[in-house]
Amino acid sequence: MTRPVHQPIQFDPEDAVLGSPSSWPARIPALWIVDAVRHGDRAERLAPGILDAGEQRRAESFAASADRRCYVAAHVALRILLGARLGIEPRDVRMVREPCPSCGGPHGRPATDGGVHFSLSHSRDLSLLAFAAVPLGVDVEAVPGSEAAAEVGAMLHPAESRELTALPASDRPVAFARAWTRKEAYLKGEGIGLARDLSLDHLGTGPVPRPGPAGWTVADVLVPAGYAAAVAVRAAGQPPVADGHRRK
Repeated sequence: MTRPVHQPIQFDPEDAVLGSPSSWPARIPALWIVDAVRHGDRAERLAPGILDAGEQRRAESFAASADRRCYVAAHVALRILLGARLGIEPRDVRMVREPCPSCGGPHGRPATDGGVHFSLSHSRDLSLLAFAAVPLGVDVEAVPGSEAAAEVGAMLHPAESRELTALPASDRPVAFARAWTRKEAYLKGEGIGLARDLSLDHLGTGPVPRPGPAGWTVADVLVPAGYAAAVAVRAAGQPPVADGHRRK
């Protein structure tokens, strides 16, 4: 069975260009990877003319310079890519939060005008951005240590927990990271994030993702060694998930 993997484009703030929204196939995500070590300094120089006041305050709130650099690089990239997609200046991109499907609160999927759906995730110095014409979610994570993988792995779907237990101890962190990123990408796409019980959805720990929940396609994303990443894309017209999605 072929492993579905998407190859992201390396983002460079000097030459990032996207086509018009109509050029994007509805269910094929455009993926970009941002390396804060390579491009963080350039992003910080661009930030005052690109980020809004809230983003600048958020950047300044980070105590660690590496965390600030990663945040700035990711959000500068997001605004540049959205601006190119929407045909407006990066600083003019207006971002809001959709209502949460579970409670109706203002903390659902991030959104913007123009029919472009997007998702952003970062871990350490790496950020992953995804764009499509339909709702989607993306997640990237550094592979955790054995203790963290065991502790959180017990909270996953029962079948995923069994899969992890059956593996040699040395293989469990990578397998856990695969399952976690697939799950979080899907939940971010739904707009509910980790508010949903992690044991409800079975997306698998193996090299090949299981078929996604009804109406969703979940695929791994190729990222550097030591990381795992995934993207989830919802079919057009598919309703949000119900909280009672059954375990199998």
